[in-house]
Amino acid sequence: MKSTTPVLECVPNFSEGRDQAKIDAIAAAIESVSGAHLLHVDISPAANRTVMTFAGDPEAVVEAAFQGIRKAAEVIDMRNQQGVHPRIGATDVCPLVPLYNMTMDEAVSLSNVLGERVGEELGIPVYLYEYSAAMEHRRALPAIRKGQYEGFGEKIKLPDWLPDYGPSVFTPVTGATIIGARDILVAFNIALNTEDVAIADQIARRVRESGYVSIVKDQKQRVPGLLSKVRAIGWYMADYNCAQVSLNLLDFRENSPLRAWESCEALAKEMDITLRGSEVIGLIPETCLLEAGSYVCLKNNEEIPQENQLLIHYAIQHLQLNNLKPFEEQEKVLEYALAKAGIVS
Repeated sequence: MKSTTPVLECVPNFSEGRDQAKIDAIAAAIESVSGAHLLHVDISPAANRTVMTFAGDPEAVVEAAFQGIRKAAEVIDMRNQQGVHPRIGATDVCPLVPLYNMTMDEAVSLSNVLGERVGEELGIPVYLYEYSAAMEHRRALPAIRKGQYEGFGEKIKLPDWLPDYGPSVFTPVTGATIIGARDILVAFNIALNTEDVAIADQIARRVRESGYVSIVKDQKQRVPGLLSKVRAIGWYMADYNCAQVSLNLLDFRENSPLRAWESCEALAKEMDITLRGSEVIGLIPETCLLEAGSYVCLKNNEEIPQENQLLIHYAIQHLQLNNLKPFEEQEKVLEYALAKAGIVS
């Protein structure tokens, strides 16, 4: 797949996953911008969160992001919002991802344009993260989210947590918004055959890069996790009536969905638990599935086929991507969704 023009992707996370009319209104606002193509909408009622993926001409994508944030501010009242996913605002996070013929610096510049406009025109406090972060302690998304919406009224008053754009007072209805340029991220959730969140949390702590804190001879000691460039938490997902390990794979080339699946499976086995299935939130690069499909062939001492579709079929089976909900590859694989929208060829 290739493109002769710049292509920017945007993956905003909105704090609404239960009211279809509100979700449709936000999607319509994004789709109203010519040159921005809505590729996928991922809704989770239990998380009370919707992830929308759109891409296209960079300026159009930035405009569509603004329109989506504005509509979310109109239809979502954070004072009434509840869900298991960490969040600080109606539009919780709005990442910009350069896909083709763009540099990260260009995406950073656009994130500042968007952030400034959201702050000034909508009166929403904006924090820049990842490559856009002006301060190192704001680079990581969990650091900004710490305290969540409920604690942000006090957090925003601290000198280290004044927003990059917008008012320096908390806005209860909309909350705050996080905007920034980042690399492709794979949001990958692994379901366990248990409802025990403690087990999911234990696996998450052992697999994520930051690891966990252990007490040894009355001394706190941080134990690093198994997988670098991976963040993970455990939670109960009422959508499937089970506990899940929710992972963000920050660099899928370094640690892929396959590596995450194999690691979680091994840790679950230690606790006499099996994996029930997995899901991708948003879209996934084709190479992640090709890797998993090839692994299946090598594991079975079979020759790796040349047909990508067959490898993807093996990957879907191995990662159990069809167990929790249907996995439609033409809709869920990033490159296929871009081609379907006519963005790449």
